[in-house]
Amino acid sequence: MTQKIEGLAKDFIARGLSRRDFGKRAGMLGVSAAAVNLALGAAATDAMAADFNWQAHKGKKLRLLLDKHPYADAMIADLPHFKAMTGIDVEYDIFPEDVYFDKVTAVLSSHSNRYDVLMTGAYQTWQYGPATWLVDMKPYLNDATKTSPSYDFNGIIANLRQSDAWSGVPGEALGSANAKQWAVPLGFELYNISYNKRIFDKLKIEPPKNLPDMIEIGSKITKDAGGAYGVAVRGSRSWATIHPGYLSAYTNYGAKDFDVSGSKLTSAVASTESKEMNKLWVEMIQKAGPKNWATYTWYECAQDLGAGRCGMIYDANIIGFFENSPGNKESGDIGYAAFVPNPKMTHSTSNVWIWSLAMSSFSKEKDASWYFIQWASGKNFGIYGGVKQKLVDPVRNTTWKDPAFKARLDKDYAGFYEAFERSLPDAKIYFTPQPLFFNVTTEWAAMLQRMVAKQVTVDAGLEKLAAHIDHEMRSAGI
Repeated sequence: MTQKIEGLAKDFIARGLSRRDFGKRAGMLGVSAAAVNLALGAAATDAMAADFNWQAHKGKKLRLLLDKHPYADAMIADLPHFKAMTGIDVEYDIFPEDVYFDKVTAVLSSHSNRYDVLMTGAYQTWQYGPATWLVDMKPYLNDATKTSPSYDFNGIIANLRQSDAWSGVPGEALGSANAKQWAVPLGFELYNISYNKRIFDKLKIEPPKNLPDMIEIGSKITKDAGGAYGVAVRGSRSWATIHPGYLSAYTNYGAKDFDVSGSKLTSAVASTESKEMNKLWVEMIQKAGPKNWATYTWYECAQDLGAGRCGMIYDANIIGFFENSPGNKESGDIGYAAFVPNPKMTHSTSNVWIWSLAMSSFSKEKDASWYFIQWASGKNFGIYGGVKQKLVDPVRNTTWKDPAFKARLDKDYAGFYEAFERSLPDAKIYFTPQPLFFNVTTEWAAMLQRMVAKQVTVDAGLEKLAAHIDHEMRSAGI
């Protein structure tokens, strides 16, 4: 019996068995919980001890602060493997996204040591990092006594790991030589079209190739689909309206958020390129967007796609993945397409959102926290999350090249992989890093609402916005 449970434990650690199958087979052998835990610990130690001492912090306890998201669900589902491998106990608190970032800011600004590791976006680190609320993980990455030789940080997609690193100097490029690694990527999203194949087939139309094409096709859907409208994009008065499809299209038309001259940042939102793109974007919403567009967030875009209320979304590609899963009304009818908004361009310029893991400066268990971060951003968990859970988009090249992962996408999400591959080469954060990011983008979204509502012309609105941003920058000494 001892040999059998040891074999089961080794299969579990190597992912040859699911957690459910492991439990069933262990129960059939009549093995006690204590014997199971002992076997799991031994198997994990044997598997990892060959090149690194993963048990160095055995007996310690970590607490995580997590956003309610499929990426967090993937980590939670695999915590038994982490415990078996390291001997570290993990507890967590999880909050919905509408309150999550306020919770993070409150915890860090109060210098609370309640949490060791937290989920964050790259934009948030532009505030948290320079305020010294987060640990720069570059010293950990460079310390062979604390980082497994098989970790391979460079195996994370380059634009993602660079996007999580910033020097703190306004306007200085992400990932520069003197940048601090404020976070490590866990999972991300880029911005493509997810569309309803049933509606497109009914109207005998193809996914749009560019923004003018999207206006035409979206307008046709609104007119002829029998109830569905054309295109879902975000519209709430929030920074989150600006960073997905909007900024991807904005950048594709050659527009920038700022012109940088030394340490001085000057708003570029009123440029010729910006005005050209914004006129098309406003027209697209007016002719083919939802009636209550100014309330739309990620959730409304996702719900409308999954319920068949819109013909397509120009938003996170992972929305199309989630809404195509079993149980949703339009499951099996969601298609995917890469998108190049500017007819004069040959490639996309997708912005990205990166869910990342950061370490609190106030943690009392920093070394153990680093063990968790390198495990959760490592190769084995990346493949597990991509194949068995909903860790899509994964951040590692090894996951995208994994045959089981590709087979999963090809079987149930046809076209997803191809659309991703076409968009990935130029996918990165296109914002200029600066500490007033949330102020600037929130005001930007507010002006976009006014332009769509015809309260101000596009030209006049962007001129007013540029002047407001410049005043904010000068007041902050930037």
